[in-house]
Amino acid sequence: MSILNLVFEIFSWVAILLGSAFMVIGAIGTLRFPDFWSRVHAVSVADSAGMLLLTLGMCIQGGFTLVTVKLIIIGIFLFITGPTATHAVANAALVSGFLPKGADRFRRKIVIADNAAKKAKKKKRSPLKGML
Repeated sequence: MSILNLVFEIFSWVAILLGSAFMVIGAIGTLRFPDFWSRVHAVSVADSAGMLLLTLGMCIQGGFTLVTVKLIIIGIFLFITGPTATHAVANAALVSGFLPKGADRFRRKIVIADNAAKKAKKKKRSPLKGML
């Protein structure tokens, strides 16, 4: 085995092990974090990083073959759909009224801004005039 092959072998196994570690840490975060929002964040970040490293390690193990091309296509698909699905789940929770802790103060600011905009529309003036 040449030195170059040994370096590729070591690098691929390091990437695979790191990717596996990210996935396990994300799974532990799902179990350990207290609320929905922190769990979603932990899973999203860990899933993206773990998938990227696992795919990279497998591509290096596969060499320059058709398998590597298929792995790259699968990786691109997962890299796009993973965060998109996480965003869709989080957005559905937010729209349904499931707010993070401490979000009431932001909701009050939004209500105040909406009320100012409605009053300004009735009086035909800028909605920001009274808030500045």
